[in-house]
Amino acid sequence: MDTRLMQLCSSILQNLESCILGKQEEIERLLISILAGGHVLLEDVPGTGKTQLVKALSRTIGGQFRRIQCNPDLLPTDITGVSIYHPKQETFIFRPGPVMANILLADEINRATTKTQSALLEAMEEGKVTVDGETYDLPDPFILLATQNPIEFEGTYLLPEAQLDRFMMKLSLGYPSELDEFRMIMNGGQGQPSDFVKTIASIEDIRAIREEVLNVHIDDAVANYLVQIVRGTREHGSVLIGASPRAAIALSKAAKASAYLHYRSFVTPDDVKKLAPYVLSHRLLLHTEARMNSVKASDIVSSVLERTKVPVRLER
Repeated sequence: MDTRLMQLCSSILQNLESCILGKQEEIERLLISILAGGHVLLEDVPGTGKTQLVKALSRTIGGQFRRIQCNPDLLPTDITGVSIYHPKQETFIFRPGPVMANILLADEINRATTKTQSALLEAMEEGKVTVDGETYDLPDPFILLATQNPIEFEGTYLLPEAQLDRFMMKLSLGYPSELDEFRMIMNGGQGQPSDFVKTIASIEDIRAIREEVLNVHIDDAVANYLVQIVRGTREHGSVLIGASPRAAIALSKAAKASAYLHYRSFVTPDDVKKLAPYVLSHRLLLHTEARMNSVKASDIVSSVLERTKVPVRLER
């Protein structure tokens, strides 16, 4: 594996950590998803740094960045683009929307209607958009980073299950520690933190790293362990719809990226175990009775992890 690219990953992490204080683990999970070719949903209360983190990432790796501020009036064509008739040329000309970017920030995505949210399904899964019967390729890579407020907040809509399944991870930053919040106040008045982040990588570097991640080895025993975890979510009594095969593939890719980020050429059970809650929880649909009893999807995943036997390599 290319040592330069592995070291570059560490530099990207350090760059992002200088922008969002005290969130090393959350930032690492975000980068793992990016290197694994996934999209990320950031859910948290307002003011915890979700948008700043996305802007810092876009500055760090370069590429074309676009932002959508979602609201109930947003139309699908405001995202994908629209074909406009040109009288002189007597033909329709496609005006691309903000989706034609390497990094797309869908800010407060759950304030857009379900119809508008669904406009991103093809883009997230296939890297294409279809407008008026014509299909257009998106830039490579295409990364969707969406933020949302908790669904209990006024003016929010539930994301369709099909769209949730296309997000590799759902992450939350949470409130900063007392010390980090103090440091934020002392550094206040110097502009937005993301404005001071430097570009240290390129889109070409990200493509090269993704190719290296694909070559990370996953042993049969570890792969079987992963499959048993995913299947365990489907068999749990509180779950109506468990994790999909897409979820299993996403977890394997994320585990490979985690191994790569830690300078390993192989996946360990710990890679799978530590990422499973963030890859699987948001994909589970619980029975009504379970929800009424305040059972959380993350609790289901934790119980599945506890009862799934971890493979152990015997020394000879």
